[in-house]
Amino acid sequence: MKQRIITAVIAAALFLPIVFYGGLPFVLLTYILATIGLYELLKMKNISIFSVHGLISLLFLWVIIFPKQYHHVISSFYYSKVEIAIIFILLLLAYTVVTKNRFTFEDVSFSILSAIYVGIGFYFFIETREAGLIYVFYSLFIIWATDSGAYFVGKAMGKNKLWPEISPNKTVEGSLGGVVCAVIVGILFSLFSPSIPVSLVTLMGITVVLSVFGQIGDLVQSAFKRHFNVKDSGNILPGHGGILDRFDSLLFVLPLLNLFHLWT
Repeated sequence: MKQRIITAVIAAALFLPIVFYGGLPFVLLTYILATIGLYELLKMKNISIFSVHGLISLLFLWVIIFPKQYHHVISSFYYSKVEIAIIFILLLLAYTVVTKNRFTFEDVSFSILSAIYVGIGFYFFIETREAGLIYVFYSLFIIWATDSGAYFVGKAMGKNKLWPEISPNKTVEGSLGGVVCAVIVGILFSLFSPSIPVSLVTLMGITVVLSVFGQIGDLVQSAFKRHFNVKDSGNILPGHGGILDRFDSLLFVLPLLNLFHLWT
């Protein structure tokens, strides 16, 4: 526990000032986090990010993350993000031939889906920050409230396993407790953050959905680790695991938050 607290304090001291500042430093931080996340995911399948196919996957990821506000850079080359992404997918497929199928179609599929999984979440991290700092903290507090509520309610009242094949410690009672705690935080945001342009009822509904899918994001990461028989996605954060262990819920919450068009 002591190690977890020390790591959390140091990470917050480094992370939060950049989140507050936003702009290019935040974009660069997001690229670093996403790169580490892809490295962790590929490593689970024994794919090196420093190999030819690993570097192609990394470039594909960077294209996915490329922020909307800098699209003029790509358009100056007369290509769109989608067209450049297609080029990298074709390169990965062609590499199966170059390696005489040592790099298989299954590896291509895993590499592409890994880049999309990590890339979409971190792309919307940038877009959410661009929309306003309040939305970043709303997302973070919803996830923290869900995790804390699920843990403490699960400890106190948990009896029925939620999904024992994937995460044996999670309970139905804890999951519901997490949603309730998230809704309480959503209500507080509605009361004290008038910049969120939706009604209290609407925000409560959105919060419930985000809390549920945040937990699903956590379970997805647990499923990956169980499938590949690893305890944590990485060890860059002592006491917490890897980047994907900390951002698994956000990778689901942020895209959904943007699909709700909360700030329009």
